[in-house]
Amino acid sequence: MDNVLFALWLTLLAGLATGIGSVLAFFTSHTNTKFLSLALGFSAGVMIYVSMIEIFFKAKVALVADLGEVPGNWVTVISFFGGMLLIALIDKFIPKQGNPHEVKKIEEMNAPLNGNNASSPDLLKMGTFTALAIGIHNFPEGIATFASAIQDPGLGIAIAFAIAIHNIPEGIAVSVPVYFATKSKKKAFKLSFLSGLSEPIGALLAYLVLMPFLTDTLFGIIFAGVAGIMVFISLDELLPAAKKYDEAHTSIYGLVGGMAVMALSLLLFI
Repeated sequence: MDNVLFALWLTLLAGLATGIGSVLAFFTSHTNTKFLSLALGFSAGVMIYVSMIEIFFKAKVALVADLGEVPGNWVTVISFFGGMLLIALIDKFIPKQGNPHEVKKIEEMNAPLNGNNASSPDLLKMGTFTALAIGIHNFPEGIATFASAIQDPGLGIAIAFAIAIHNIPEGIAVSVPVYFATKSKKKAFKLSFLSGLSEPIGALLAYLVLMPFLTDTLFGIIFAGVAGIMVFISLDELLPAAKKYDEAHTSIYGLVGGMAVMALSLLLFI
């Protein structure tokens, strides 16, 4: 039960990092693009390394032990790509105007619309769709963080940290259009904050639905799927966003740095 409570709290903290992005948009006037590129690259490095080296491996060990060598390997690979397919389908059905991958700059909060004729209702709709899209997107991330923290609290912390980093610019992406539309920081923060709550809701659902039936086989399938989800998010969301603000290969330095930190963390806990 202590592990469960810890995993739920960890997922809640990671999800509510969208609120940090919203606060940054209100109280800073300049986007540190170099830091943003480095941080997003770092987050991608952590997620890719831990998925391919640790999570996928643990899933494979559990499934091979339970199902046998050949079936276990097949189920591991199918579950991995199944996780990728799940998050790809979620992205496919998200409306384009609410695409959470479109990172907003803080400067856009107080700058003129630069010739953009979008009306307040359009901007409010954009912000609302973005919040909804991020909420849908964060749901499987909540399951990923929870499942990892239940199995290995140290691993859960690393994943929660990486997810929290990439939730910060998502919070900005919600706040900017909502603030433009309503001129209300309170409304912009509230919507940004709420978009992150789907992460702990995903964790709670995983606890209520999956925990009573958690066998070695189900655990292995979930873990392999989680690995696929995190690799897809890194390649489809984090790295393109990091490259958008790249300065002199900053994003790749962040990527390698994230991998190195994750590798060192895993070695220290052997």
